[in-house]
Amino acid sequence: MFEVLVYLYETYWRPDACPEHDQLTRKLSAVGFETDEIAEALNWLDGLAETAQAHSGEQSPDSLRVYSPTEIERLGEDSIGFVAFLESAGVLPPAMREMVIDRATAVGDSPLALEDLKVIVLMVFWSLGEEPDALILDELFVAPEQRLIH
Repeated sequence: MFEVLVYLYETYWRPDACPEHDQLTRKLSAVGFETDEIAEALNWLDGLAETAQAHSGEQSPDSLRVYSPTEIERLGEDSIGFVAFLESAGVLPPAMREMVIDRATAVGDSPLALEDLKVIVLMVFWSLGEEPDALILDELFVAPEQRLIH
């Protein structure tokens, strides 16, 4: 599923540029994605659209997030730490954080791999038509061992 999401991000750059599900399914099949992973990705994106509408209201920037035991189990320490890092860097406001957590807990894997969480964060930005700044894109795409230290 995550490969399909990355492909959509790289190909369409905005969700409103994507064709309807039927046409998109045909295009993704033609590229070589399996039917099951296409269906899973499109269902996940539908959930993302619903979550975006549900969390469109303003939340206090000073809100404190307490994770439930289920969320802790689903996300894992690395993913929760990464979400906290993005919040402290000021790039993940509370509404977007909630979208990330909702979509991360919708994935069946426990705990969620950090690389998968990074794709989820990227897709939340994408769904809102926002481009993360260059440093955050670097954090989302470049493996730590490949970074140049200046």
